[in-house]
Amino acid sequence: MGTSALQERYVNFYTDFAFKKLFGTEVNKELLISFLNSLFDGKEVIKDLKYLNGEHLGQAASDRKAVFDVYCENEKGEKFLIEMQKTDQEYFKDRSIFYSTFPIQEQAQRGRWSFELKRVYTIGILNFVFEENDEDYMHHEVKLIDVATQKVFFDKLTYVYLEMPKFKKTEHELVTLLDKWLYAIKNLATLMERPAALQEAVFKRLFEQAEIAAFNREELYDYRESQKDFWDINNVIDTAEKKGVEKGRKEQALEIARDMKKDGLSPTVIARYTGLFEEEVNKL
Repeated sequence: MGTSALQERYVNFYTDFAFKKLFGTEVNKELLISFLNSLFDGKEVIKDLKYLNGEHLGQAASDRKAVFDVYCENEKGEKFLIEMQKTDQEYFKDRSIFYSTFPIQEQAQRGRWSFELKRVYTIGILNFVFEENDEDYMHHEVKLIDVATQKVFFDKLTYVYLEMPKFKKTEHELVTLLDKWLYAIKNLATLMERPAALQEAVFKRLFEQAEIAAFNREELYDYRESQKDFWDINNVIDTAEKKGVEKGRKEQALEIARDMKKDGLSPTVIARYTGLFEEEVNKL
């Protein structure tokens, strides 16, 4: 993390606790609104957000469950799925597409319906790299296109992926509001004060809410548990990589999950970090 647990002043944004506190709570929704508006750079302007239930079941009891990190809609009824993804997964893109089907299907109306859909945005903040070819290409915006014309075929379904390890700008290189947000997300846990480049009011709010010393006892406990999960999982993954596991990625995920389970991590946490479903974890 760059600083020890005793020295750190601000939370690690990549922990579940920090991500949900800063981007997933009503009291801090101005932070998420600012981040999303910086991401869309005028192509979409969000004035307000309403948080929605992040747990989704299929139409039948036997259908798979989807649990979203942060799920909300704007004043126009457009849906936003925001996910913090810590580790690479064999079927990461498949999972992302699968999750996006829930906000689409739930728009179906009873009785007569024209099939008109509101826009759906899936946004992944990735603490890993899935495109090795170009070190400078870290901001992916994906839509359905016509292969022949390369024109957008359907503009109501958008996937945005940010490969955070590729973001290398220093404080003095920050130009846009998105630059500043990406810098804050990546470096929050290593900073001891708010950088001079992040003087906008929204970042004052971010650093106030991220300061560990301001947490109550329950918040501090929850953060430390989330932080411990983050460290434990990274250690397990690093160990597996150092051993040079020459198995399929699914087998490697299962092996990592078994080690996590031995360490007492919950099936929900294990599933989140390995890409497995909770049902698979429970069978181990």
